[in-house]
Amino acid sequence: MNRKATALDVAKLAGVSRSAVSLVLNGRGDGNVALESQQRIREAAATLNYTPNKIALSLRNRQSRIIGIVSDQVVTSPFDGNIIAGADAVAREHGFVTVVMDTELDGSRDEGAVETLLDRQVDGLMYVTVGLRPLHVPANMERVPSILANCFDDRPEAGVGAVIPDEVRGGREAAEHVMSLGHRDIAFLAGDSLTPAAPRRIQGYRDAFLRAGLPVNEARVLQVGWDIDAGFHGAMKLLDGAEAGRRPTAILCANDRLAIGVVLACYRLGLSVPQDISVMGYDDEFRVAKSMVPALSTMALPLREMGAAAMTALLGDVTHHRTHVAEGSETDGAPGGSGTETMVPCRLVVRESTGPVPEGR
Repeated sequence: MNRKATALDVAKLAGVSRSAVSLVLNGRGDGNVALESQQRIREAAATLNYTPNKIALSLRNRQSRIIGIVSDQVVTSPFDGNIIAGADAVAREHGFVTVVMDTELDGSRDEGAVETLLDRQVDGLMYVTVGLRPLHVPANMERVPSILANCFDDRPEAGVGAVIPDEVRGGREAAEHVMSLGHRDIAFLAGDSLTPAAPRRIQGYRDAFLRAGLPVNEARVLQVGWDIDAGFHGAMKLLDGAEAGRRPTAILCANDRLAIGVVLACYRLGLSVPQDISVMGYDDEFRVAKSMVPALSTMALPLREMGAAAMTALLGDVTHHRTHVAEGSETDGAPGGSGTETMVPCRLVVRESTGPVPEGR
């Protein structure tokens, strides 16, 4: 056969009707077409190398099978691009493609980016941010099923659902890890209060002490920033001039770059990691945490998992919305989502920078 095979060719080869071919190859065969006939149709389609016309299918179903993703900077980020990768993998598994627009941290471009994607007849929308933060959700985003990833609706009555990392649990499990190694004098170098991640991780640190029945030494909690130099200066404040019995035996950090600064400060002071001081990072930053000497123990942000979970939930909403539209029935509220917030746990990664508490402490 020199021409491209058609559904009618498949039907003739399988000995069924053309409508049966359409039902089976569009995923609606169960309950409508006998299992034996379904098998013949799939074998005939494979023999003829037949695939349905996606454009015609979209017109019939009034679905583009395109999901629009708006990013604040994720596309150009070497780190959080994993969120989009996880989302895209799930979309492709379900026969959807993704189209991404990056606003480059310019909030004034949000509604325009969303409108551009809506003009392409996307079936759903996802907004992804580089760091955890509240988002002023573009009003036009709620015209189709929508979801947020690594950010959350800033309105008191959240209208759009969100998938975010469980930062409180992550902070708690980081502290519990070093506690399991015998550490009790544990400092925490946090980021700053400008982002929601820092106070949530601090809360997790405090929760670990509460669970262990231990008091929290507030002097050991310092909000210093997020960069390597902030970690260095914060560690020097904790360690420089302190006698061996009065310095913390472990320092938790709100990200891996702070942890690098702490390790550099330890080296400046002639202290060994982890023999004298255990150092714990957060994020498991690519080409940073694992490559550090010593390799950093850290809490891995579930970036790919967040993207996958957000896309799974969004495609469920798309299917639900389309079913109600096809049936002519009312949907519950706006198509933009239910406002549900889903927490994805971070993963403890134990490497070489944490070890047992020094003898005598």
